[in-house]
Amino acid sequence: MKHLISPLDLSVEETEEILTLAEDIARDPKKYSHVCQGKKLATLFYEPSTRTRLSFEAAMLNLGGSVLGFASGDNSSASKGESVADTIRVVSGYADIAAMRHPKEGAALVASLNSSIPVINAGDGGHQHPTQTLTDLLTIHSLKGRLDHLTIGLCGDLKFGRTVHSLISALVRYPDIRFVLISPEELRIPAYIRKEVLQQNQVEFIETEDLEEAMPELDILYMTRVQKERFFNEEDYIRLKDKYILDTAKMKLAKEDMLVLHPLPRVNEISVEVDKDPRAAYFKQAQFGVYARMALIMKFLEVEVC
Repeated sequence: MKHLISPLDLSVEETEEILTLAEDIARDPKKYSHVCQGKKLATLFYEPSTRTRLSFEAAMLNLGGSVLGFASGDNSSASKGESVADTIRVVSGYADIAAMRHPKEGAALVASLNSSIPVINAGDGGHQHPTQTLTDLLTIHSLKGRLDHLTIGLCGDLKFGRTVHSLISALVRYPDIRFVLISPEELRIPAYIRKEVLQQNQVEFIETEDLEEAMPELDILYMTRVQKERFFNEEDYIRLKDKYILDTAKMKLAKEDMLVLHPLPRVNEISVEVDKDPRAAYFKQAQFGVYARMALIMKFLEVEVC
């Protein structure tokens, strides 16, 4: 039985199979509308979420399956002290597959070790977010036509941004990928990403605090919000939250075919005036998330179009 805790739990070949399936789903979703009939997805969300939880639910419903679960740890037996291990043991008897989001790093791994159904990590603390990575890869591949020979700017909270950590880990497996890491000193990528992922794989990267200077060389700009919920000190959050704001003036510095991605939710790091720019792909990205999760559910449940 397969679980998805980290993007690296999928080989490059498996990732490409899922992306190919997702792109076919995007072309003809009706063809897949009954493949999971009789199957149930459990969404175990101990942390608030809009896009990830609803896109998982939409994905399963689009496949003809059903959904059960909770949207907050306060609404589950976790509020009574039940462990993640015990919760997944119980849920394994109710559903065929589970998606879990949890504020503690490693919670999804603990669940997978105690589960008799596939567990998908829907985000664990500041660690990994593999289904957002699949969404990002699908968006880039669908709109750019490739996942190699790209210069990718990652901007904002690179320290706590689990979407950034997962995306870097996935993209280093493709040829000629270069990263420009744009953040204030306090929010630079963790040392383990720098050493064990980038340097160990001999991937070219630079670190800078200057977004404007980086803009002209980027094929992809991946914006992130500064996450208030990850800060222990509100003063630090207030000082850093407006460090980077993408607006039309900065977009004029970019290539004509650069894409702007964002895992959402957006606060104020992308001005609404940028939404009208054809290079703004973050709402398309959210839609691609449904197709990516549909393909992943199909693969893990080993169902096919009849």
